[in-house]
Amino acid sequence: MSDIAKEAWRKYLLQLQLHPLRTNAITSGVLVGCSDAIAQKISGVKKLQFRRLLLFMLYGFAYSGPFGHFLHKLMEIIFKGEKGKETVANKVMLEQWTSSPWNNMFFIMYYGLVVEGIPWVLVKSKLRKDYPSIQLTAWKFWPIVDWINYQYMPLQFRVLFHSFVASGWAIFLNLKARSVVIKKA
Repeated sequence: MSDIAKEAWRKYLLQLQLHPLRTNAITSGVLVGCSDAIAQKISGVKKLQFRRLLLFMLYGFAYSGPFGHFLHKLMEIIFKGEKGKETVANKVMLEQWTSSPWNNMFFIMYYGLVVEGIPWVLVKSKLRKDYPSIQLTAWKFWPIVDWINYQYMPLQFRVLFHSFVASGWAIFLNLKARSVVIKKA
């Protein structure tokens, strides 16, 4: 690793230790923004839409980073820091039955209402049409990620790990959430 990368990582770890909520929020915002830029390019957008990119960064900064921060702290409280396989399985199940459905639904609503600015009636229709398949796909993918996260990641790195993987998931959601009615070039 280069000296520049080592120094950047050292500074990141210091910020994570001193200001974990803020650091997790900023990290999530940056990663969600990167995933949106990639999703825009995949979907054929010729010129990057900065308003949309900023709205996604806001989503990561104001919602997904803080949500993950407090979720992992709460899981540690509920399960008293235990790490056995049964405890990890229980953490995964709890997350998959509570926060996973909510997060996927909230993303679709945010995308439609805020990013695309479409009326609630169309967002509701989009939810009815696409949410079940999105959630079923999530239940095939995220339990493995959660298992790795709870089993092998120290608490301080769980939001970072989750945000990194979620940036790939966000590309999938981003492309699925796109309205058929409003396709911006």
